[in-house]
Amino acid sequence: MFTGIIEETGTVRSIRGGGSGVVLDIEASAVLEGTRTGDSIAVNGVCLTVTPGKGHFTADAMPETLRRTSLGALAPGSKVNLERAMACGGRFGGHIVSGHVDACGRVGRLVREGIAVLMQVNVPRGVLKYVAEKGSVTLDGVSLTVASVDDTSFTVSLIPHTMASTTMGMMRTGSPVNVEVDMLARYVERMLDFGREQGAEPEKKDITEEFLRKYGF
Repeated sequence: MFTGIIEETGTVRSIRGGGSGVVLDIEASAVLEGTRTGDSIAVNGVCLTVTPGKGHFTADAMPETLRRTSLGALAPGSKVNLERAMACGGRFGGHIVSGHVDACGRVGRLVREGIAVLMQVNVPRGVLKYVAEKGSVTLDGVSLTVASVDDTSFTVSLIPHTMASTTMGMMRTGSPVNVEVDMLARYVERMLDFGREQGAEPEKKDITEEFLRKYGF
């Protein structure tokens, strides 16, 4: 489990393998502290099992991971966002992030707005239904607040700190970006589907506080 607060950006040293799976070798420092073989590190928002070394770690990425995410587009020298799994008792600065990417989106417009940059992200409609204005979304492992949503995309506002301390500042129109929606949205949908399957209030369309409380949310 992660929070979407990036600890550092690492650098890809090498990539071994091909379509059947690859081994990523990533230069890092902060995320290596206390990390042991078998621990999890989110690499651009993708939860990977790592083997730490001196000043770097390696991680396997299987074919399913390469198909679903932008990790297959990495090359030696690429910068990546890194976060260790959340420690019990630590600060929860972002939101609940699983490291299981829902889709690989594409950056659309980038518009300067004062000190911030508005970044549009185009995603499949099947993913967009889980994105809500002022809700949370994870982009390449970065916890962000959704500024607006339309029929094909959503927009986030990037502050200077996020631009400087993560790979968000390197994004360009057309760049691939790993998208993970807020898992709470998925659970709400599942509870509503389950209620309909059980014949519970089939005519009710609105998600109310009373409805969620009744079905255990």
